[in-house]
Amino acid sequence: MNKDRETIIIVRKRKSHGHGHHGGAWKVAFADFMTSMMALFLVLWLITQSSDVKSAIAGYFQDPLGRADEFGSSIIPGEGAQAANPRPIPQPQITDLRRDRLQMLGERIKQALAKSAYFGDIASQIEIELTGEGLRISLLEDSSGVFFETGSAHPRPAGVALLGIIGEHLATLPNDVVVDGYTDAVPYSAQGGTYTNWELSADRANTSRRILVAGGLREGQMAEVRGHADNDLRLPSDPRAPSNRRVTITMLFDEVPLPVTDSLGATAAR
Repeated sequence: MNKDRETIIIVRKRKSHGHGHHGGAWKVAFADFMTSMMALFLVLWLITQSSDVKSAIAGYFQDPLGRADEFGSSIIPGEGAQAANPRPIPQPQITDLRRDRLQMLGERIKQALAKSAYFGDIASQIEIELTGEGLRISLLEDSSGVFFETGSAHPRPAGVALLGIIGEHLATLPNDVVVDGYTDAVPYSAQGGTYTNWELSADRANTSRRILVAGGLREGQMAEVRGHADNDLRLPSDPRAPSNRRVTITMLFDEVPLPVTDSLGATAAR
């Protein structure tokens, strides 16, 4: 052995991993969890919606580009594969959509009227119901005159306020509107007999039309303004009852009227 030879010592240090990071796997798992929760919330929201909302969402997924009437699904006209035709909505479902739309409008009107300062004392004089023609809102008079001065087409403040609210909400849909005026069977004796229940009922209906339009209803939505005098009594068994004097505002279904009447219930008991 050569005592002069140097001895080389190699020291190898083992690296300690300790508690290093675990990569991005947790981020992927968290993202999957959040996506699942969002999907759950969307499903829970969707099942609470009306049938017309569900139909609109279904229609979007059937034809996202809104090009169902074109040949192809390509952005460039005339190119691409033929798009699948959207599934037509059955007539019973269309009827349900129309009814749901007007029913929801009726509920919104009732909620808006309930916030009016005039509503509390005259709630029993307002009826909102779904009929075979559409959504009908009836303003019923009493012996003192609630919406119009007795024997006159001049509106009271409550009539102006509530008709304005109704006009604002009816304007949210494009459907036609009909306004009807009615009287009781008590003969109108003012103005020397030249002004009768016919004129009174028609004038009250036309005054209501003007207030509805001032509230937001479009003139083009107004289909008819009619005066019936005492020819269509609300209480035929009591022709002189004050509630026979009334004005009704009906938002019509946008297609053939339905043959049944489904009451939404009055805003308050009669």
